[in-house]
Amino acid sequence: MDAIRVLRVITRLNIGGPSIQAITLADRLRARGFATTLVHGSLGEGEGDMRYLVPPTVHTHQISALRREVAPAHDVRALQQLVAIVRRVRPHIVHTHMAKAGTLGRMAATIANATRGARERARVVHTYHGHVLEGYFGAAKTRLFLGIERRLARATDRIVAISPEIRDELVEEQRIGHPSQYRLIRLGFDLAPFAAIGPPERDQARAALGIPAAAPVVATVGRLVPIKQGHLFLDVATLALKQRPDLVFLIVGDGELRAELEQRARALNIAERTRFLGWRRDLTTIYAATDVFLLTSRNEGTPVALIDALAAGCDADATDVGGVRDVLGVRGDTRTAAFGDATGLADRVLQRVAAGPAEADARHRADIVARFSVDRLVDDVERMYRELVD
Repeated sequence: MDAIRVLRVITRLNIGGPSIQAITLADRLRARGFATTLVHGSLGEGEGDMRYLVPPTVHTHQISALRREVAPAHDVRALQQLVAIVRRVRPHIVHTHMAKAGTLGRMAATIANATRGARERARVVHTYHGHVLEGYFGAAKTRLFLGIERRLARATDRIVAISPEIRDELVEEQRIGHPSQYRLIRLGFDLAPFAAIGPPERDQARAALGIPAAAPVVATVGRLVPIKQGHLFLDVATLALKQRPDLVFLIVGDGELRAELEQRARALNIAERTRFLGWRRDLTTIYAATDVFLLTSRNEGTPVALIDALAAGCDADATDVGGVRDVLGVRGDTRTAAFGDATGLADRVLQRVAAGPAEADARHRADIVARFSVDRLVDDVERMYRELVD
C-alpha cells in the first residue's frame, strides 16, 4: 500500500511545544505508513531555534515569507508558495499548526482542492496549540481574527484541541466550528529524561549551575514575550524574597523583553537573586536544580514547560489560564492563582518551598508521563488520520 501523504505546515520551528509536536509527528508517523513534508517559516528576532531536532529522514521545506507577524506582502507570497506545494505534493492530508500557518495553510488547501475531485481533495486538519483570541491584541483586531477563524473552520475537516479547556473555549465561547469537528488530542513527549531525575542529578545540577545545595530554587522556562508575563514573575520574586531572602530565581529563555526584564530586576533590587540563563538545551539540568516551577502566563494552550517540570519531580504553581488545570489535575491539584495576583502566587510559592517534596511525587510523575506520552500522541493522531482517509 502506498504511503499516506501528509503536508504539515507550521509557522516556524521556534522553541516550544508546537515545534516539538510537528517534528515528532513527522518522524514517528513514517514507520506507520505516512510520508510527511514539513513546511515551516522564518524565526522571529531573538527566538530559539529547534530545527536541530529535525532528523535527516524528514523532508522539510522552508518558506521565508511565512512569518508570525501580519505582513501582507509576505503573506501573499507565502500563500502562493503554499498553494504550489500543495499542488505538487498532492497530499491526502494537510495539517496546520499555529495561527498564521493555520490561516495560510488552510487557504492554500482550499484553493488547491478547488481543482480536485471530491475523492481526491486533501482532508484539512488544524491544531489549536492555544489561540490568539485573548491577551494578544486589542478588541478590534481580536474580532477580525475571530471572524477569520470561524470562516476557516468551515473548510476544516478536523479541529484538534490540546486540552479540554481550549476545546471548550473555542466551541462555547468563541463559537468556532461545530463540536463534531473537534478531537481532543493532548500533547505528547519523550519524558523519560525528566522522569529519570533523582537526588544525584539534583546535586550535580546545583554544582553545574553554581547554586548552593540548600538554596530553594524557583524557575520558569519560556519565551520572554508579553504573553508570558515575565514582569509578573519578577513581582512574585520580589514579594517572596522579603520572606525568604535565600531564594534563587531562574529565568530560562530569551525574547524581545529580555533587556527590559533584566533592567526591572535591577530596579527591584533582586538582580543578585535572579539569573537570566537564556535558551538552554540542557533542560534536565534546569529542572533537576529546581524546587518549584512557576508559570505566570496570560494565555497558554498546554504549557510544555509545566509538563516537563512535573515529570522531573518539581513542585509547581501557575496562573489559571488555558490548559494549566488539565496538567495540574494529574496530580489531583487544580488549585491555581488568578492571573495577575502576585501576592497570591508569592504566598503559594513560599508554602510549596516550605513544604518540600510531595509525598506522592513518584506516582504523580508516572501519571504525567503516561498522560503526555509520545506513543499515545502518535496513536491518537494516526487514528484521526485513518478516520479521514479510509
